[in-house]
Amino acid sequence: MLKLKRWLPILLSLCLGACSAMAPKFNRPTVSVVSVEMRGGNLLQQNFAVKLSIRNPNDRALPVSGLRLSLSTDGEEIASGANDRAFVVPAFGDSEFDMTIKANMALAILKLASKMDQHAESIDYDISGSASLDLPFMHDLPFHQTGSFSIKGAQ
Repeated sequence: MLKLKRWLPILLSLCLGACSAMAPKFNRPTVSVVSVEMRGGNLLQQNFAVKLSIRNPNDRALPVSGLRLSLSTDGEEIASGANDRAFVVPAFGDSEFDMTIKANMALAILKLASKMDQHAESIDYDISGSASLDLPFMHDLPFHQTGSFSIKGAQ
């Protein structure tokens, strides 16, 4: 019995190592912004529809239980949103998902005015967030995308 107590931790380690070696590999999916469209609002707050694309490079379906998203410019968040609607991205496939974000228009207008005063031709933005996954050992999939939009027409 004493010998079994000595060998038990070693046997458990070997079993766990064998299980992890046989576990399927999981490649991280990619999330990108397809489009942003204004949907309405008032003087202080605007609503935007954001369409996201999630590409699954794996041989099994990806169950997404929700998304969180924020839009920043010059390091300040000007819009954010969350959605808890579940959907599934098929194996080796992609899926598009629409969600609504709310923007602080007062801050956005100040940023636009500042860029126009500097005679800038565009405004850089950062979109970041995470997709909540219904998978063991992988609950949040962070994503980040940068870009710029032209302000020539606004001047």
